[in-house]
Amino acid sequence: MTQLARHYLVTGKVQRVYFRQSTLTEAETLGITGWVRNLPDGRVEVSAFGSPQALERFESWLRIGPEMAHVEKVDSVEPPAGTADNPPISFTLLPTPTTDPVG
Repeated sequence: MTQLARHYLVTGKVQRVYFRQSTLTEAETLGITGWVRNLPDGRVEVSAFGSPQALERFESWLRIGPEMAHVEKVDSVEPPAGTADNPPISFTLLPTPTTDPVG
């Protein structure tokens, strides 16, 4: 099975609305591995690994999010080459970085 990697930046009311926990639950349901974390600027960053079909469904879910969220935009960017070669074995919640790693 083809395994792809995707990186997402989610903008809107996506912090303090259980977005990370809901993202973890959705990822586990779809068989996606990776991680999610809040960013200091209010966005949520997601790194996801899975089948093309699972990632398509996951991205659709990210565009809606959990009930209390209001997603304005989801940017999907290609991760660096070779990222999909070593996917994580589970989906995890990461802490918020002290500086914004994605600019």
